[in-house]
Amino acid sequence: MTYRLLLVEDNLQICRMIGDFFSAQSDCLCEIDTVQNGAEGLDAARSGEYDLIMLDVMLPDLDGFSICRSIRAVSDVPLLFLTARAREEDVLYGYTLGCDDYVIKPFSLATLYAKVQALLKRAKGTVLKRELVCGKITLDPLTLAVTADGQPVTLPAKEFALLQYFMEHPNWVISRDQLLDRIWGSDFFGSDRVVDTHIKKLRRALGSAGNQIRTVISKGYQLRDHT
Repeated sequence: MTYRLLLVEDNLQICRMIGDFFSAQSDCLCEIDTVQNGAEGLDAARSGEYDLIMLDVMLPDLDGFSICRSIRAVSDVPLLFLTARAREEDVLYGYTLGCDDYVIKPFSLATLYAKVQALLKRAKGTVLKRELVCGKITLDPLTLAVTADGQPVTLPAKEFALLQYFMEHPNWVISRDQLLDRIWGSDFFGSDRVVDTHIKKLRRALGSAGNQIRTVISKGYQLRDHT
């Protein structure tokens, strides 16, 4: 059986070392895709095509802890942190977020391989939890179905993307700049007030459940699990 692994690591030398070692040890039965920044790593992880994810913490664009939190909202895929963050509070935080193991750099390639093999053997398949739920709102990232207060809701692409990002980060206070970067892209040129316009449309589409999206003055927006 061939296993597909995702390695999110910005150090190309470490990526090559792990790739070469795993390929040799597994007789090419472990296929590793590598990504060097956090945003692309999260997009790859969301594809659901991987049997295990190895994840650095300190990454460009989006840190590994945030990626782990988002992955755990939709998947139980085995996940292993691979990081220089060795403080006890960081290790404990990683486990709190739902990682299956925490490997501190520098590390032994043989030990890493053994840990990965143990996690793969332990896993009985990865099960998508599919629906994200927050208060009266549900969102299925696979079928793109949204309901608010039990009623189906049809959303344009931008409003759906905004809602999914909120649902993946419930109770977080998210700034307009963060939303612009995530939904519109870093190359967007224009006023951040475009976010306000689409938030208004999203609230209107959600009906009474739209009140769960709260404006936090001078900071941004927050999706709460109650109105």
